[in-house]
Amino acid sequence: MRILFRRLLALVVLLAAPSYACAYVQINIDLSSQTMTVHSGSGETYVWPISSGRSGYPTPRGVFHPRALYTMVYSAKYDNAPMPHSIFFHGQYAIHGTTAVGNLGRPASHGCVRLSPGNAATLFAMVQRQGAEIRIVGSPFSDVARGERRSASALAFAPIRHTRTLNQWALDPLAR
Repeated sequence: MRILFRRLLALVVLLAAPSYACAYVQINIDLSSQTMTVHSGSGETYVWPISSGRSGYPTPRGVFHPRALYTMVYSAKYDNAPMPHSIFFHGQYAIHGTTAVGNLGRPASHGCVRLSPGNAATLFAMVQRQGAEIRIVGSPFSDVARGERRSASALAFAPIRHTRTLNQWALDPLAR
């Protein structure tokens, strides 16, 4: 009887596991466009403007999972700045709300990903319930991200190139 109970319990766990894995929130952050696209496990999709790390304070790129969630935390490093609805994903880097909503849509932070307070609260609640995978791609300092124009002259067809700093190269030596 005990063996039958264990096997039945194992079967229930195996059947429940795939539904849990599909419930993840997919957070896709594009540093080039300074936007975050969120796909909830329950079907909702959101696209929000963000503010990522400004020059000298890069936002890490890659695939991450939340490490800690805090309803409110204050930055010990940057003048006790409030960081509501913080989702820490890599060391001291977090996705969190900001009162500087005028800076959303362009790089302006010290490396964190900042959202409007309402969007941060919505994301926080979803991640708290469902878990998340955070994917950060792009570069906020590319020609496309800055919206630079090419010359209108017929002979000037080459793209504008900017010299990268040694720090930028060290962070991503293969980027152009």
